[in-house]
Amino acid sequence: MATDGKSNLSFVLNKPLDVCFQDKPVPKINSPHDVLVAVNYTGICGSDVHYWLHGAIGHFVVKDPMVLGHESAGTIVAVGDAVKTLSVGDRVALEPGYPCRRCVHCLSGHYNLCPEMRFAATPPYDGTLTGFWTAPADFCYKLPETVSLQEGALIEPLAVAVHITKQAKIQPGQTVVVMGAGPVGLLCAAVAKAYGASKVVSVDIVPSKLEFAKSFAATHTYLSQRVSPEENARNIIAAADLGEGADAVIDASGAEPSIQAALHVVRQGGHYVQGGMGKDNITFPIMALCIKEVTASGSFRYGSGDYRLAIQLVEQGKVDVKKLVNGVVPFKNAEEAFKKVKEGEVIKILIAGPNEKVEGGLDTTVDEKKLKEAKASGESGCC
Repeated sequence: MATDGKSNLSFVLNKPLDVCFQDKPVPKINSPHDVLVAVNYTGICGSDVHYWLHGAIGHFVVKDPMVLGHESAGTIVAVGDAVKTLSVGDRVALEPGYPCRRCVHCLSGHYNLCPEMRFAATPPYDGTLTGFWTAPADFCYKLPETVSLQEGALIEPLAVAVHITKQAKIQPGQTVVVMGAGPVGLLCAAVAKAYGASKVVSVDIVPSKLEFAKSFAATHTYLSQRVSPEENARNIIAAADLGEGADAVIDASGAEPSIQAALHVVRQGGHYVQGGMGKDNITFPIMALCIKEVTASGSFRYGSGDYRLAIQLVEQGKVDVKKLVNGVVPFKNAEEAFKKVKEGEVIKILIAGPNEKVEGGLDTTVDEKKLKEAKASGESGCC
């Protein structure tokens, strides 16, 4: 087997801000429908950072040491006897969670809502910042020749954006506002544009993020002000000439002021989608929702077809995920990469697998002052 002499070094979270490297046994294929994957690259998600900082997200609490990471791509090194769709050597994007396949949610096509979902780096399940990973073959997606393994590691956040944007029911020629210009917000803007939106407005509180958003997918940007949600909404509508409001508004921030402004930005009869995760409870402008008869949807991870569509968008050049990557670091620099992401100066960092050689890479020197300020400010998750 191609694992001989290879490392299964893993990046393990013991408790908040306490991580280590452990050399674990190479996992075995226990089902004829599973494959063994050598992990080549892994991105860092906001939820990974949240677990690293706090050891919990909602009721998901790290009680035992847990391998972090879930945005990964890798290479097939072994397949179960019943696997027909993949072969050794295939490069794949990993969908990091798989459901029971039998409950009412799975059978209705909404497997992301399965109560028995086994999702990587969500307690008690280990993640993909490791050398080798086993998964069901049907949750591994073969990458086209024109899509690199580094791009493959970004299919996971792109699939999140695909799922969010599907909920918005965007039609060609419509207008879309995306609150938040973090990785998922940027990708939502790109997917909306690929769907044919005539105007895509990115909103954030950080000027540098909006500068990047304009170069990436946004047709308009708006720097949110410290004014009332209603006034910010009026300013957004005026800045992008949205008439009575946007056809669809996506919140990818989870921030209460953004959510409030979003309901004032959307037009009557429009669509509002909540993709960002923030506080459990907020003050919500329910009157605006009712009077406008807005269709509101929540969005959680991804579902049937989202990964395949995400790969197609990259393959066809409609979403250039490479632009989001600030650099690649060797596995030994995983903790520094987490600090760099939390510092807020990068969009995406990829961590090479422990068996992957990295030339050059990203300067992982961390500004401790910026990191301390970012930790104090809190953060919102996206998926």
